[in-house]
Amino acid sequence: MCQIPQSCDATHVTLLTQPDHVKDLKQKWLPIRNKVALKKENEFEFDFTVCVSTLFGGYNNVLQFAQTLEMYRLLGVDRVVIYNTSCGPELNRLLHSYSQEGFVEMVPWPIDKHLKPSWRWNPTEHGGDLHYFGQLTTLNECIYRSMERSRYVLLNDIDEIIMPYQHDSLTSLMDTLQPQHPNTGVFLIENHIFPKKHFEPSQRFHLPQWSGVPGINILEHVYREEPDRSRYHPYKMIVQPRMVEQTSVHEMLRNFGERFKVPPEVCRIIHVRVPLQGSLTLEQLKVDKRLWDFHERMIPNVDNVLRKVGLLSSDQQK
Repeated sequence: MCQIPQSCDATHVTLLTQPDHVKDLKQKWLPIRNKVALKKENEFEFDFTVCVSTLFGGYNNVLQFAQTLEMYRLLGVDRVVIYNTSCGPELNRLLHSYSQEGFVEMVPWPIDKHLKPSWRWNPTEHGGDLHYFGQLTTLNECIYRSMERSRYVLLNDIDEIIMPYQHDSLTSLMDTLQPQHPNTGVFLIENHIFPKKHFEPSQRFHLPQWSGVPGINILEHVYREEPDRSRYHPYKMIVQPRMVEQTSVHEMLRNFGERFKVPPEVCRIIHVRVPLQGSLTLEQLKVDKRLWDFHERMIPNVDNVLRKVGLLSSDQQK
């Protein structure tokens, strides 16, 4: 590695495969983002960053994606980092719009052009050269990308929302939790499944303007599985990135300071997906309408972004 002179205020860095004078103007230069000297202590460009590991396989769940991003915006998230291998055409338009706005930072991730990544999480069953399209790599890269830029980083999938239940925002949640646990850099949030096969019967939020939009309407799914805590149960995390060295998907591998499991009545993950406990009947599920507390602000915001990318016409909204 080259030594940077003290008088040099470098803004970009590149990588060469052999020593040479840098003459090639086509060389890829990467901006240096984690310059501690550029900010004062406890001043950050962002308060909350969400790290979303790879999109692949032409993923095109547009409606849930838009609802989740707008929900995070309401909760106080400033930036969402997404690693994109491939996605569907409608979702690509949506992401391009969010990127132009500055809310989403898209990181191209063409890992399938160089390796044969596995399509599922279990390497013994799904093989491949690399676990799940490099999920662990992207999560760790996102932490370091955000190290000096973001006060907190949320590590979760795009179909998950880390939702406070006793606070109106992530800001007020962490303003409460952090002073109570001052030496804690990792806050573990329990995952709760909302099976997408069960629909809220009144159809209150079965909205006609979304009928032509690909994807799941998370407002229609209010039935929640109670986790089986006698078995391994996954968590996702809110972390102070400067107190983290290495992460896995559901737990921290190396960190400084303490870890705290946040009680589910304070904060839990809303995860709308296929059932985890498929044998549970509707009567055995809990009714959880926490998302509805935000519907008056969330629905117009989703409509606006869908209309902006041509997925919601004025006629559909009427």
